[in-house]
Amino acid sequence: MRKHRLKNRLMANPLWNTLLTMKGNPRICVYTEPLWGVPHNLYAPFASLYMYALGVNDIQIGQLLAIGMLLQVVSSLLGGVLTDKLGRRKTTLVFDIIAWSLTCLIWAFAQNYWWFLAAAVCNSLWQITNISWTCLLVEDSDQSKLVHVYTWLSISGLLAVFFAPISSLLVSRYNMVSVVRGLYLLAAVVMTIKFVILYAIGTETEQGRLRMEQTRGMPLRKMLAEYGQVFVQMIKSPVTRMIVAFMVLFNIWMVPINSFFSLYVTQNLHIAESLIPLFPMVRAALLLVIMLLLQGWLSRFPFRPVVLTGLGVYVASHLLLLWAPQRNLAMLFGYVLAEALAYALITPRKESMAIWFVDKHQRARMNALIYVIMIGLTSPFAWLIGQLSALDRRLPFVLNIVLFAVCAVLIGSSRILNDAVRAKMDAE
Repeated sequence: MRKHRLKNRLMANPLWNTLLTMKGNPRICVYTEPLWGVPHNLYAPFASLYMYALGVNDIQIGQLLAIGMLLQVVSSLLGGVLTDKLGRRKTTLVFDIIAWSLTCLIWAFAQNYWWFLAAAVCNSLWQITNISWTCLLVEDSDQSKLVHVYTWLSISGLLAVFFAPISSLLVSRYNMVSVVRGLYLLAAVVMTIKFVILYAIGTETEQGRLRMEQTRGMPLRKMLAEYGQVFVQMIKSPVTRMIVAFMVLFNIWMVPINSFFSLYVTQNLHIAESLIPLFPMVRAALLLVIMLLLQGWLSRFPFRPVVLTGLGVYVASHLLLLWAPQRNLAMLFGYVLAEALAYALITPRKESMAIWFVDKHQRARMNALIYVIMIGLTSPFAWLIGQLSALDRRLPFVLNIVLFAVCAVLIGSSRILNDAVRAKMDAE
């Protein structure tokens, strides 16, 4: 009786209802995601420290990020046509194995900068699978539940972060470089299992079969040329232009947050390396609380005030980080909590916009072009951020504060974007 009552309560909740009732490719994509998320979150907190320990300096880390992003531009362009020509399912398997399984093996045996450069080349191909996997996830699915599907993917990634203390414990007992090498080897195995399961159980989407038929015998050169009309379609839309600008700014400010935070707190604030995984774990805990308990309530508020509040909290988080004295864990955890709150306020709205305003008939190529523009504009900043970090590791976070202000002006002054989002939210 209690089980029946609990099930009824879960089914009445739109978020839980989506998890329990989703079928086909969305179900497989969501349910297998921890096989990527868990190993990724075991090694991710140490990625920059691992490179630094093997002789890669701040400027070179920035270079690797910039090179990887430039290559992702090419991958995104190829991703749109390969996804249509080879099919969503096959494209995802082949390029996931290259971009993640092979890359993790290269990282595991890396000795110097050149190994990491080779890994950056292989890993840049993840943009191909980002397009094909997204098509597998969203095509043939209930469009009204897509936001909830993306929420569960986010929750899956956050739950994976709670495995991070395993790597923290290992690093505290053993040599950090040796531990991270082992984590990369583990990731290569587990991620490959995930990719094979998705291919074996998943099916090609209806749109995927249609595009495979339409592009059969069509040379890649001709398919790439068709990007021109898709690009014109995009730039004619003021809403799409604003969304791309928003996504570019978001992508840039995540570079210091994801890639230079661990260097700053260990090298400048003298926090022990073994404590680094605790920061993403605390961040994940707050994000889970917000997503499970508060996101539905937050979704009732208009787009503009929520995003502007998030940007204000981002500024506060960075001021806490920059003002934190050495070895002051309290202020660092304050930064983590504030950054998590800001991320939770902004990210779901960014992802919803990307879903709402993309032509479903041109999803693969339009997503590819959005990523091309976004990454192409972000990559010079990755190089710049590396240069700034070499001068003073506080400067990348100062740059972020400037970007938050620019984004606030953009969102605050854009009636076109706010009116379009309001219309979509009212329709939902």
